Amino acid sequence: MAAASAGFFLGLGLILAIGAQNAFVLRQGLRREHVFWVCFACAASDAVLISAGVGGASAAAGAAPWLLVVLRWGGVAFLAVYGALRFRAAWAGGETLMPAAAARKSLGAALATCLVLTWLNPHVYLDTVVLIGSVSAAWPGAKLAFGAGAVAASFAFFFGLGYGARLLAPLFARPASWRVLDLAVGTTMWAIASRLALGG
Repeated sequence: MAAASAGFFLGLGLILAIGAQNAFVLRQGLRREHVFWVCFACAASDAVLISAGVGGASAAAGAAPWLLVVLRWGGVAFLAVYGALRFRAAWAGGETLMPAAAARKSLGAALATCLVLTWLNPHVYLDTVVLIGSVSAAWPGAKLAFGAGAVAASFAFFFGLGYGARLLAPLFARPASWRVLDLAVGTTMWAIASRLALGG
């Protein structure tokens, strides 16, 4: 359960940062267009990438045990920097997300847009394959649970965002809400980085 919880909160902390993919899901949710399939496409894509990352990190660590140390400290460094960036964003403030009005998309067009935003975004690979895969190496014997936790976070987030969009939109139209969100993400990233640094 500890590994699954760590994977869940790491995955959730990474995915909370707003980006093109999340903005698209939020817009689809606000417009109530193909919400299930868009959310499923995003979460299933994350599941494939997370599985590849966790499996690859496990195989690499087995072939070269010294990689565990490199992966662990690489994860610590990335989490520390990522957390700092979220704290800086909270300090700067001024961020809002207002979904743009657009003509209704067909299911095919919506899925195509969703998949492009997911699979052609280098940051997605960094978060799922590289970072989550690297951090999973710090959980020997529990990598599957760690990966499952991260996958569960992706499904929970995307479906929560898609179907809860109409409730979230008024809240996140205010810059103060983004400050709170960025502070929460930064705190989560630094907490996980500290655990990795002290526990390995």
